[in-house]
Amino acid sequence: MLLTANALSKTFRSGGLFRRHGAIRALDGVSFELARGQSLGVVGESGSGKSTLLRTILKLVSHDSGSLTFDGQDLAAMGRAETKAYRRRVQPVFQDPYSTFNPRFSVGSSIALALQVNDIMPRRQFADAVAELLLDVGLNPDLAASLPHQLSGGQRQRASIARALAVRPELLLLDEPTSALDVSVQAQVLNLFKSLKQRYGFTLVFVTHDLALVSFICDHIIVMKSGAIVEQGTTAQVIGNPQEDYTRMLIAAAPEIPAMMDQ
Repeated sequence: MLLTANALSKTFRSGGLFRRHGAIRALDGVSFELARGQSLGVVGESGSGKSTLLRTILKLVSHDSGSLTFDGQDLAAMGRAETKAYRRRVQPVFQDPYSTFNPRFSVGSSIALALQVNDIMPRRQFADAVAELLLDVGLNPDLAASLPHQLSGGQRQRASIARALAVRPELLLLDEPTSALDVSVQAQVLNLFKSLKQRYGFTLVFVTHDLALVSFICDHIIVMKSGAIVEQGTTAQVIGNPQEDYTRMLIAAAPEIPAMMDQ
């Protein structure tokens, strides 16, 4: 397995001089396996724990108990050098592409920086590599000279995907990557992920509240509520024969998949 979580738990504690201490169980015994090449949808309402799970996979948050392994390596036991190598192999695409770019740097410069920091290739090859990445995500290479604010929302998200792909990651983590886009652009970006997955061969984790999007792009699903997994299985199993009332509620609330998808 490429990624394995076993009884993964995380509690956030808060409190101060003038307020009572409290605790939020963000992850509660989460266990799943993700094979290389699969696509996993992590679905749930706000507060379900899905974003904490993604941040834990990214090593932005440390878990309290349980284990999380990537390609046989325990994330908690990784040293600095191992963590650097891991973060090249695992790349995120966030809801807000502005978080990917320095607003004062051109889009091309930001993508080239990913190549430089990770020592992907000689500097003389950067320009050609950036142009190829932009073409791969459906953008004109001339946009490399643009600042992030000069691009549309859909273009910025495509550029952030290009930056993530620059290091040829084995695992791509998507955090609500289309929620800020209008429906027609959502469809285009989701179709882009499907075609890029075939071309680049990465494994995929897609975190979202929208079951319709997950059913389009993912072959496996886990449904989260209050930090715990309440249901998991193949997309066909979970969507076609849900076992939990909570899952049935999410399915009922999901909009139809836009007709232009998969065209």
